[in-house]
Amino acid sequence: MTSAPVSVDAPAAAPPLRAWQRKALVEYLRKAPQDYLAVATPGAGKTTFALRVAAELLRDGTVEQVTVVAPTDHLKTQWAHAAARVGIELDPTFRNSEGATSRDFHGVVVTYAQIGMHPTLHRRRTTTRRTLVILDEIHHAGDSRSWGDGVFQAFEPAVRRLALTGTPFRSDANPIPFVTYERDRSGFTRSRADSTYGYADALRDRVVRPVLFLAYSGQMSWRTSAGEELSARLGEPLTAEQTAHAWRTALDPTGDWMPQVLRAADARLTKVRAHGMPDAGGLVIATDHATARAYAKLLKDITGSAPVVVLSDDKTASAKIGAFGDSDDRWMVAVRMVSEGVDIPRLAVGVYATSVNTPLFFAQAVGRFVRARQPGETASVFVPSVPVLLQHASEMELERDHVLERPAREELLDDQLLEAANRELDEDTDEDRKFTALGASAHLDQVIYDGASFGTGASPGTPEEEEYLGLPGLLAPEQVATLLAKRQSDQLAAQKRTKPADDAPPLPAKQMSAFQRRSELRRQLNTLVAAQHHRTTRPHGQIHAELRKLCGGPPSAQASIEQLEERIATIRSW
Repeated sequence: MTSAPVSVDAPAAAPPLRAWQRKALVEYLRKAPQDYLAVATPGAGKTTFALRVAAELLRDGTVEQVTVVAPTDHLKTQWAHAAARVGIELDPTFRNSEGATSRDFHGVVVTYAQIGMHPTLHRRRTTTRRTLVILDEIHHAGDSRSWGDGVFQAFEPAVRRLALTGTPFRSDANPIPFVTYERDRSGFTRSRADSTYGYADALRDRVVRPVLFLAYSGQMSWRTSAGEELSARLGEPLTAEQTAHAWRTALDPTGDWMPQVLRAADARLTKVRAHGMPDAGGLVIATDHATARAYAKLLKDITGSAPVVVLSDDKTASAKIGAFGDSDDRWMVAVRMVSEGVDIPRLAVGVYATSVNTPLFFAQAVGRFVRARQPGETASVFVPSVPVLLQHASEMELERDHVLERPAREELLDDQLLEAANRELDEDTDEDRKFTALGASAHLDQVIYDGASFGTGASPGTPEEEEYLGLPGLLAPEQVATLLAKRQSDQLAAQKRTKPADDAPPLPAKQMSAFQRRSELRRQLNTLVAAQHHRTTRPHGQIHAELRKLCGGPPSAQASIEQLEERIATIRSW
């Protein structure tokens, strides 16, 4: 005997579907697949799409209940509120110990941890009634063997399974349940999505904001465990250990780098609020509780107002995030609360003040700032000028499938870094006791947008820095690139005007360091790319990508002197 379809009233307030959502929905309803994977960039509307699918399946009787699996408790509540707005009632307070919910609900929202702890309970619920399972940020089912096995055991009997993700997959050896894998031309086994809507697509459709990355370098000094005092410029070619120490020195709240960057970020926030986004908010992403509180004190000294501080073990974290989202407060400082889906659309300025460098965590963090509310909104993220972050920023438009094979060393490094991103760091580790930060200064190195680098460098508080901090808050994507290119052109022209006259006696030749040489070559390359853009209207990122294809090598931020010289010679030959 077949049960009658569940009544779901779609209120008039339900948001209209975007083009990618309509296309995916039509395909889904036509094929009626048991499993479907939708990959869409943060802010594109994965939740809206999934709830529309749920409403259709409930109405026609295909399913009788919905189970949503989310990464965190905060997202459980967020899913329940979103579902209620479209007439679907979900219980976010469901507990394994209770085993059931009231008949007031069309289903429940649970976490992957809940499934891992009692998969047989959820299998029983799934078997009892025809169920649609929505697996939000499905890559979490591959985080551990217990979670993956639990998800498979619990939801193998489901009538329909809809998997969602909006951040890059990790590469590891754990297959994700209910995801289809295929061999690519290189012999690697990769996940296959049924619908893909990347950041580049969303930017073109004005669904997300263009993101400007303001990369700050500076001179760092620290003392090793052996008592040796070292000094290096953040971002210049260093060993892995030196880069890590320089990076940590920059993030030290007692140095000068963080206060200067926070001051610049607050100036940017003021500009954005004064020109088109009066309620714009800022978020500082900290590594641990101690630095979060220290950054909050710095912000209070700079702005005169105490920011909202959200810590990972704070039971009121969800309430604080919600209250901040509904207020017009300027700043929030958070630890480990930038997970997928945390929705504060008014966030427009960010400071990436953590040493976590996995692509997954970086994408999660940046995803908090890209949700557009009106045409022309922009996002600005301040980052340390270190190669790995500059590469992530330059590759914002790339999609990354789940790869089941990779070198063992890469797997170890990625697992260690992700573990570091998610553990408590309030107690000093052995590494902390071996290291002492001595001093740091900040310097605007470059602005990265659409895969291209702009700017010739600027010291804090100078007119050159203000040229970039003062960019209007409302700009179309193509206007961002044009304005950045003009700022860079104006800076180069000003530098030429300040050079000695041709008849002045020549200055003694000064030998350039590798860092200075690379910086000069990058400026030359960016100027040539900007000129090529104005001649052809091709995007800066596309020109850089073609040069990399022709000449080989990494993005310009990590390219060697020889590689930069080859690209300059190549573009001059066009």
